[in-house]
Amino acid sequence: MFKENYNVIGVMSGTSLDGIDLAHINFTIKGHKWLFDILESETVPYAVTWLNKLKVAVDFSMEELRLLDQDYTEYLASVVADFIKKFQIKNLDAVCSHGHTILHQPQKNVTLQIGNLPEMRALCGQTVVCDFRIQDVQLGGQGAPLVPIGDRLLFSQYKYCLNLGGFSNISFEDNNRRIAFDISPVNTILNFYANRLGLEYDDKGNVSRTGNLDTALLNKLDALEYYQKTFPKSLGFEFVKETVLPLLDLHPIAINDILRTFTEHLVKQIAKALPDKKGKILITGGGAYNDFLIERMHHYLPEMELIIPDSKILEFKEALIFALLGVLKLRNEVNVLSSVTGAKRDHSSGVIYR
Repeated sequence: MFKENYNVIGVMSGTSLDGIDLAHINFTIKGHKWLFDILESETVPYAVTWLNKLKVAVDFSMEELRLLDQDYTEYLASVVADFIKKFQIKNLDAVCSHGHTILHQPQKNVTLQIGNLPEMRALCGQTVVCDFRIQDVQLGGQGAPLVPIGDRLLFSQYKYCLNLGGFSNISFEDNNRRIAFDISPVNTILNFYANRLGLEYDDKGNVSRTGNLDTALLNKLDALEYYQKTFPKSLGFEFVKETVLPLLDLHPIAINDILRTFTEHLVKQIAKALPDKKGKILITGGGAYNDFLIERMHHYLPEMELIIPDSKILEFKEALIFALLGVLKLRNEVNVLSSVTGAKRDHSSGVIYR
């Protein structure tokens, strides 16, 4: 018999490099309905040395990646162990960890999340469920997005679930199928240019707000090939590095103008991605704190009800859902939807280190 209650930790590091999100979650299943309670939660920011490594790792050799994976696994395990000790968490069923994405090229059958080595279990002293993407790519899928199964099981009261992190991604039901895909870069671009101004990020979009809209650049961004593709589709940092940044560099305009124009672009793409522009949309991720971005969403989606939840769900939704993916894997239940990723079939993905 399966348990009705699970005591787990969800761990997530996103492409925006904000830090490592950890959330202690209690799940209860009643009938076929999952309930959750986010208990302790914390974001551990990256030290400058780690930030510098992770920013350039996409260009590492295979040997450099192997060593990075080893070092990052040890570091991630120490972060998890410190979290458990700090909050005196006991009787865990598992630590459910996404790791950190370095490479994501599903069209080449490649996806790499570091921090998922077997040593993770011994180093943090817990059962670990991790490495959720690789099986899906092997089954012909995109390996992303993986969050939509959690949107379906935990947030079904919303027509759309939108995450504004390193990239934006959307999830919704269509004829009893869950549909989801990455829309465009968000904080991977906005933070990059804010960093050039000596800022960690563009607080509330205040810098973007002062910029001028460059319509020529906006039109070129909107015309990029990715936006013409149908789902399933997903984005990795390679798209930012090889496509978006070179295009932006061709336009020698002020940084606040770049931020203003790119914010307009990403909001236009979000509006374009919604088949029905009425109903409730749940917005999570760091971009939900960007007031100017949200104002532009209201402009393009005047009939949508934009819901920004409490800070725990807003900041830790992905850690919450990777915790759920881990629990589903422990139960050998489907945690990846082929309607979302394009894989050959629904499946239960991940590796368990007991």
